[in-house]
Amino acid sequence: MTIVQLEYLVAVDTYRSFVVAAQKCFVTQPTLSMQIQKLEDTLGVKLFDRSKQPVTPTEIGIDIIYQARMVLAESEKIKEIVSDRQKELSGELRVGIIPTISPYIFPKILHGFSEKYPQVKVSVWEQTKEQIIQQLKSGTLDCGILSTPLHESSLTEIPVFYENFVAYVSKHSKLSKKKSIVTDDIDIDEIWVLNEGHCMREQVLNICQRRKSTKGFQHFEYNTGSIETLKRMVDQNNGATILPELALADLTDKQMDKVRYFKSPEPAREVSLVIQRNFLKRRMIEALKNEILEFVPKRLKNKKKKEVMVF
Repeated sequence: MTIVQLEYLVAVDTYRSFVVAAQKCFVTQPTLSMQIQKLEDTLGVKLFDRSKQPVTPTEIGIDIIYQARMVLAESEKIKEIVSDRQKELSGELRVGIIPTISPYIFPKILHGFSEKYPQVKVSVWEQTKEQIIQQLKSGTLDCGILSTPLHESSLTEIPVFYENFVAYVSKHSKLSKKKSIVTDDIDIDEIWVLNEGHCMREQVLNICQRRKSTKGFQHFEYNTGSIETLKRMVDQNNGATILPELALADLTDKQMDKVRYFKSPEPAREVSLVIQRNFLKRRMIEALKNEILEFVPKRLKNKKKKEVMVF
């Protein structure tokens, strides 16, 4: 067997398609299929059930693919040793980031990062927590930027900052009459929240201390995955919502008048770089971490007087 065959094997498992895997590996489908067949002949087992769509690995194929990923990761370390001896970082860094963090970090840091490391190509995918975790485990992402803790034994979390939550309230909300608030002040029945599947939704419900579904208002339900939409719902339909502090950067003075900070200990979320335990591209990931830390306000760099919300 060869490294190339293992790369093709992992590609088919990742994309569950011989056609797509061949495209991603920049070879023709017959070439990729032939190499997979040779690998199966060498091992004396079938690795994929080709009768199913999408293609699925066989029972023994699952175990072999897992081992193949480990072999490929170890082989990549040889390239990393060479890269670490070079003065200039180069290569591709594949990053997954959740939608409630992405718009407030990456547009701010990518230009500076690219200027410092012009030989590094940063590929960013905005995805759900579950998608990022799966792709970190499969090796299709090098790191993720997520709200933690995740409680995933195969992944390592590197806390970067602790972002406070704030309330964003309409003038008709009872919260608008207060200069600062505590969690007990919040009425979940007037709060606009993200839809199911977003970890920030669970954090907000924990702030409200009532874990139940909410429609926001008695006669209206709005399902969204966008923090920006939540702000607009408050602006145009009253009520209140909970925002991460970095989302305040682009607010107008009029909108800032709607912000209410929590009294200490302030509810916050832990934001971490998440990697495989046996991870590669250490210098690139460290450079990305440092770029984020340069951008993040000092008060977000420690968790003193904060209560980290879990989900």
